[in-house]
Amino acid sequence: MNNMKSVKSNDYNLIYFRAVFLLSMILMPASSYAAGIDDAINTAVQPITDKLSAFIFYSVPIGSADVPLIVCWLIFGAVFFTGYLGFINVRGFKHAIDIVSGKFSDPKHDGEISHFQALTAAVSGTVGIGNIAGVAITVSIGGPGAIFWLIVAGLIGMTTKFVECTLGVKYRQTNPDGTVSGGPMYYLKYGLEKRGMAGFGKFLGMFYAISIVIGCLGIGNMFQSNQAYVQLLQVTGGEAGMLAGKGWLIGIILAVLVGAIVIGGIKSIANVTVRLVPFMILLYIVGALIVIAMNGERLPAAIIAIFVGAFTMKGVTGGVLGIMIIGFQRAAFSNEAGIGSAAIAHSAVKTDEPLTEGFVALLEPFIDTVVICTLTGLVLLTAFPTEYLMAGGVAGIELTSSAFEKSISWSPVPLSFAAIMFAFSTMLAWAYYGTKAWTYIFGESKNKERLFSLIFCIFIVIGAAIKLEAILDFADALIFVMAIPNLIGLYIMAPEVKQDLKTYWAKKDMALETE
Repeated sequence: MNNMKSVKSNDYNLIYFRAVFLLSMILMPASSYAAGIDDAINTAVQPITDKLSAFIFYSVPIGSADVPLIVCWLIFGAVFFTGYLGFINVRGFKHAIDIVSGKFSDPKHDGEISHFQALTAAVSGTVGIGNIAGVAITVSIGGPGAIFWLIVAGLIGMTTKFVECTLGVKYRQTNPDGTVSGGPMYYLKYGLEKRGMAGFGKFLGMFYAISIVIGCLGIGNMFQSNQAYVQLLQVTGGEAGMLAGKGWLIGIILAVLVGAIVIGGIKSIANVTVRLVPFMILLYIVGALIVIAMNGERLPAAIIAIFVGAFTMKGVTGGVLGIMIIGFQRAAFSNEAGIGSAAIAHSAVKTDEPLTEGFVALLEPFIDTVVICTLTGLVLLTAFPTEYLMAGGVAGIELTSSAFEKSISWSPVPLSFAAIMFAFSTMLAWAYYGTKAWTYIFGESKNKERLFSLIFCIFIVIGAAIKLEAILDFADALIFVMAIPNLIGLYIMAPEVKQDLKTYWAKKDMALETE
């Protein structure tokens, strides 16, 4: 029987690799006229994208600033949960570290992965190109003061992660084969059903699942493979280099690597991220600290500029409020607190107490936003004067790369390597998110999981080979529309989380007394 299963599994793997190879044969000759394909698809999709983006990122004028309502929705939720749960992001920080270190772990508990593996799997989905390129754009638009508000938003976003990941574990379901499925679609459906809102919960859960299936193919897939190719292209001679026009080839390599890992499910993904994520984060942090140290004489001025600029920066549209919104927006887009996606990975943890994973989730925005994004900002501010950063001549990852290169001439190579690892790890996490949403819609089965893995990997190749701006914008918009149903559910279930937290602390105090 085991041999039959092995043969069947190998057959599926063979089908997968053949499909990816066939796609490469199609895209290789197509690369010469890819621009025409891009233009045709973008032209067809752009009107739909424009309408969707206009709805989701609708802005209202407050003072002299245009404030996107979706950002207000995310930030208001973070502020509410932080106050409602008594600043658990601060009070629970040390306890979170204790849990991640394995102090309260029990391998006999239900679930598939450890607390540390769950954290690295979720962090892999948030630490991406945005931590390098997005912060540079934020500083170039909002100045140094935007970093202050980015940090604030990251700190309060920790509490939103606490709530959604606690509920993700609490309402997860264990499948007959021992695997676990969880996330917003499950707690929206079953959590609201518990409160007599079955129809509403079912609608929100399905809406969320459909949005993430489509959205993951953009922000967590095509955008990542495209940016990985762009980074390789830059360090190999650009358009005159050996990789010019070879986006399809890079896409094939990434698709094969991602496919080989995601076919094994969350255990396989976690086994990779538990090694890859700490390494890539450490590599980036060490590199950033070296650059900051080399420009140490400018560090005090940079820190002062962050605090002073947060409240007095001039020349930015909307003044102080404009700076605040720019910083909050980058933090929300970076750590995805309120989007709910990370709860899907955290749901697979081995625990019999949902709140333990809520505590672990506190660390995710801290790592992603408070640490990595802040370091990127300090690299920029110690390398260049504010006037240069805000001049608009260079932006995005090119600006960050220039800041590193100014101090270390050969740094663009390891920076590009870090960016590619960020993109690769993000694809792993979002492949899992998409798979769980797919099986929520169509039912749990290995065949359906493999089908989505194949679809996901095909889109990796497409993303690297051609540039579909309209489709990427469409998928990006769908990612943020998920915050609407997710936060509605979190507000409704907040009293339940608060009561569970009160019970948890009481148990913990009692356990300490008996020791």
